[in-house]
Amino acid sequence: MSPVLLAPRRFEDKRGWFSETWNERRVKDAGIDARFCQDNQSLSRETGTLRGLHFQAPPHAQAKLVRCLRGRILDVAVDIRRASPTFGKWFSVELSAANGLQLFIPRGYAHGFLTLEDDCEIAYKVDDFYSAEADGGVAWDDPAIGIDWHLGGRTPLLSDKDAALAPLSSLTVEFPYDGTPLEALRQVQV
Repeated sequence: MSPVLLAPRRFEDKRGWFSETWNERRVKDAGIDARFCQDNQSLSRETGTLRGLHFQAPPHAQAKLVRCLRGRILDVAVDIRRASPTFGKWFSVELSAANGLQLFIPRGYAHGFLTLEDDCEIAYKVDDFYSAEADGGVAWDDPAIGIDWHLGGRTPLLSDKDAALAPLSSLTVEFPYDGTPLEALRQVQV
């Protein structure tokens, strides 16, 4: 499966808006069959904070549904399924509190994001519990991947863990390939 951009409907009036941020039936009708078991939330205080590129290895691989509750982020996913013809290819999309978009990232993709404003809050659902033994990552600046983080020469704020991540070429984890390469990002209203 390839990642999918979800656009939840917003019902607006003079007070503001209301949105269903997760509706299993509607999302399943859009071709996503995920049962989430854990919700996570993070706050990044400074513009230019980069988190990632993270994944969990099988048998605890995780699909994620990511949304930005406050601020704006550049959200990135990289195909790390070795048998995929798009192995090492990536895409990015801006998620913000204002646009309300959510990114579904299937298992077999590394995920990361860069904050584009101060005080960004991110929430994401995962379909398997956190496993320290399965925790993994790929270097955010691996030239073999070549992600355009739109940094303009600035150095991002990284955790020590993220600064030490290895390049994609050292990846030893095998993710199953379902026959669907990384495709153009499809947006679905749910």
